[in-house]
Amino acid sequence: MAEIRLNDVTRTFSKASALERATPRARGLAGEQQDRAFAERAAVQGQREASGQAGHGDILALDHVNLTIPDGQTCAIVGPSGCGKSTLLRVVAGLDNEYTGTVYYDTQDMRDVPAKDRYIGMVFQSYALYPHFRGQGNLSFFFRVHKAPDAEAAERIRATSELMGFGFELLLDRKPSTLSGGQQQRLAIARALVRNPRLFLFDEPLSNLDAKLRQQTRIEIKRLLRRFQITALYVTHDQDEAIALGDRIAIMRDGRVEQVGVYGELLEEPANVFVAGFLGRHPMNLAGGTLNEDGTLQAGGAALTLPAGLRARFGAGRALSIGVRPEHGRLAPAPGAGKVAPWGSEELHVRGEVEMVEPDFARQTQMIFLRSGELTWRVLAARDQGVRVGETVDVLFPAERLYLFDGKSGEHIR
Repeated sequence: MAEIRLNDVTRTFSKASALERATPRARGLAGEQQDRAFAERAAVQGQREASGQAGHGDILALDHVNLTIPDGQTCAIVGPSGCGKSTLLRVVAGLDNEYTGTVYYDTQDMRDVPAKDRYIGMVFQSYALYPHFRGQGNLSFFFRVHKAPDAEAAERIRATSELMGFGFELLLDRKPSTLSGGQQQRLAIARALVRNPRLFLFDEPLSNLDAKLRQQTRIEIKRLLRRFQITALYVTHDQDEAIALGDRIAIMRDGRVEQVGVYGELLEEPANVFVAGFLGRHPMNLAGGTLNEDGTLQAGGAALTLPAGLRARFGAGRALSIGVRPEHGRLAPAPGAGKVAPWGSEELHVRGEVEMVEPDFARQTQMIFLRSGELTWRVLAARDQGVRVGETVDVLFPAERLYLFDGKSGEHIR
């Protein structure tokens, strides 16, 4: 076990290297997707340089990353494709040493420690099993390389098989090609576990599994991590996986760690507009614009009247982004004859045309997509609230549920 610390770690690739990575190769779908994401990052940075923004001709895969994973904890790393998640794992594992900054295991600088001597266990999306070995051979390969006694290898494999649960021993006499995806991933996890690692690294290990197997394997991984308290980095696109497995979650974008914390903290107190829009079961509604003299926010071709308390905080001309989650809105009945509009000065009022209604029968809810100017708003409503595509409806969001972000920096204004 070990505490892992990254101090000001930066990894750059030259444009020539970026072009090479973007060239199609026979690496499978996952590799092609990663290459496309990397090429997109290179294109964005090239556009910034062409427009006179800062740039040095290199692609920043990791941009001054500072991150600490306490001993025995699991840190889930989430972010869009190409944000640097897998590069971060490679640097921590010692597979990529062309970085600046420092990587520590406890107090030891790992710069000159080869990957084979770091006692890490890695589990990949593609399983990465040795196809010509049976399950027993895959688990014992580590001991062959380190010339460990056969008796030690046999005892470690036996103990690991017991830990992996019912039926695992039946996989030891079969080659990977005869196993299902879930069975191959169980074998890959056991191969990482059998070497008694100081650190577990998971690179989207469940992406190739169907929903049921993904849930079962996730439970198995969580059980093992809790039992052994092994420090782990878990890279994933799936927020449910990150919530279930991570003691803390690190959110990455463009090679930077934007925010680290437990899920509830990240959800309630996002550091910036990116974290607010990225995290959550339902994406946050975000509208950016400029405040008018009358206290309305001109955003996306629509004028949003801010609650009175918020209008008093900012002057005309201030660039702001306003955010609110779909579950915090409510449909307001349209004012009819003899009725008074049900919204007040301490609510954000949005009026628009219903573009789409997406039912969730399991939760008895529906997501309503509302077009207002150039913006599409989402509001989560009960299934029994009758809403039809094409009709105009009013939605109210309470002032205490609104988030404000600086229009230039994107930082959360508290």
